[in-house]
Amino acid sequence: MSALASGHDEAAVVTQREGFRFGVAVLAAGASTRMGKPKMLLAWGGGTILSHALGVWTELQATQTTVVHAETDILIKMELDRLQFPAESRIANPEPARGMFGSILCAAHWRGWRDGLTHWIISLGDQPHLDIATLRNLLAFAAKRPASICQPVFQNRPRHPVILPRRFWCEVAATPFTPTMTLREFLTERTDAVSFLESSDPGLATDIDTPEDYERARQLSATRPS
Repeated sequence: MSALASGHDEAAVVTQREGFRFGVAVLAAGASTRMGKPKMLLAWGGGTILSHALGVWTELQATQTTVVHAETDILIKMELDRLQFPAESRIANPEPARGMFGSILCAAHWRGWRDGLTHWIISLGDQPHLDIATLRNLLAFAAKRPASICQPVFQNRPRHPVILPRRFWCEVAATPFTPTMTLREFLTERTDAVSFLESSDPGLATDIDTPEDYERARQLSATRPS
């Protein structure tokens, strides 16, 4: 059984729990400057990093999954077309140079979210090396704390992804953009509302920004049980 298939029943229980219906914003609008090529299109598990990310959230039975991409990124659009990812689930960011929080604001302002969602997950697109059990545990943790912002912690540092209840998602949407505003700052201002889940997954501390990062992530993924 593959890592993605394991724990399917548990994920179903989480997503069907009354009062917990989550949407996912997969952030994929970065320029990949340090990588030298589009990192979301790098090979991963028989597909691409992007296809893997979408497959994970499908496996975890997200109520709705979206991709935030640069409006002019033709290659990402072609990959989404290849994956038959619906156009109505794509969020085009017209100003990707505004950085990650700018992409989050695009997602928070987007009018295509389904009615009935209770939570939103801000997911970095370039985390294919995370153990799916880590995400499953985070979902179960958040489902038991529906009023809290939930975030994994590895080696005493908060990591991604971040789960926001509706109240805080609306607060994100109401936050004016400034060049210095970050998600970390947004969360720091609401520390009392954040619940942290301790995790032993070293993938939480790995970012894929350079070719060396990519190789480290591939090696880490290769050590996980198949």
